[in-house]
Amino acid sequence: MQDPTFFPRGSGLTLQAVADLVGGAVGGGADASRTVTGIAALGEAGPDDLTFFDSPRYASDLAETRAGCVVVAQKHLALVPAGIACIVAKNAANAFAAAGRALFPMGAAPTAPTGIEGLSPRADIHPSAEIEDGATVEAFAVIGPRVKIGRLTLIAAGAVIGADCRIGRECRIGAGVVATHALIGNRVILHPGVRIGQDGFGYTAGPAGLSKSVQIGRVIIQDDVEIGANTTIDRGAIRDTVIGEGTKIDNQVQIGHNVRIGRHCAIVAQVGISGSATLGDGVMIGGQSGVTGHVTVGDGAQIAAVSSVNGDVPAGARWGGTPARPVREWFREVTYLHEMARKGRSQRSDDE
Repeated sequence: MQDPTFFPRGSGLTLQAVADLVGGAVGGGADASRTVTGIAALGEAGPDDLTFFDSPRYASDLAETRAGCVVVAQKHLALVPAGIACIVAKNAANAFAAAGRALFPMGAAPTAPTGIEGLSPRADIHPSAEIEDGATVEAFAVIGPRVKIGRLTLIAAGAVIGADCRIGRECRIGAGVVATHALIGNRVILHPGVRIGQDGFGYTAGPAGLSKSVQIGRVIIQDDVEIGANTTIDRGAIRDTVIGEGTKIDNQVQIGHNVRIGRHCAIVAQVGISGSATLGDGVMIGGQSGVTGHVTVGDGAQIAAVSSVNGDVPAGARWGGTPARPVREWFREVTYLHEMARKGRSQRSDDE
């Protein structure tokens, strides 16, 4: 059985077109009119593929690559074998990503599983919903009362958009997404299985046990946000949960009620952010980290993977560990404990 090709190659781009796109220059004496049609890793690329090199640790792969062209930074240009075409760019990884988006535009966001355009007769669209021309709503999607959806937006199969939600233009709402109590901006991507706007975990303890608190806020997702598969974002309790423009959130992230996330943040898989936490602009949080409720993480702060943030983090800080503290302090403590453990083992061996 022949393997399916989910992202077929198109007509490709000339090396000059790629160089112009990424702000680089064709090097290695290459023919600028040569065409590449695909992208691949250094060790797997063929004559029609574009690849990239940005670390000497992969020098052996670079020496043996069969790629049609390598995107490389000036500082690594001398490592490119003779006869291999290259494009010299300021940042090889960023340039390669831009070229990939141009070569495979359908790989950058969820596509319509059924391949249709327009409004499927098998979708359940409430008569009061307002859907602009050029939008697509696939089979088995449910569009609730008074929903508004902008032009060129895709609502994929099986998605549910709750009453009174607003979804902007050129959005991609993946299969099985559920969005309620939400205002969603333009060019937002929600990957399959995302859950937006359910009530948060709010209870008060009393003599009779736990009493549920109502959650009457909204979720506001600003322009150009991307949210990974199976991530959940709770609506606010008495204020809105807000995701700032340009922020990128990975798969399986949990964001609690009343959380405020700034612009252009990056939040990696399996992060949990508890209710009423605030993240400034440009914050980056590594995978499997946790942020306690009601804390503030300042603009530009970075949190290492598998860390636990239980207090305010200053702007621009780099913290890690459990509990999280400045990275240098954390490394010193880890090194000290390692040395103490090593000395302890040596002492026991001498005593024996």
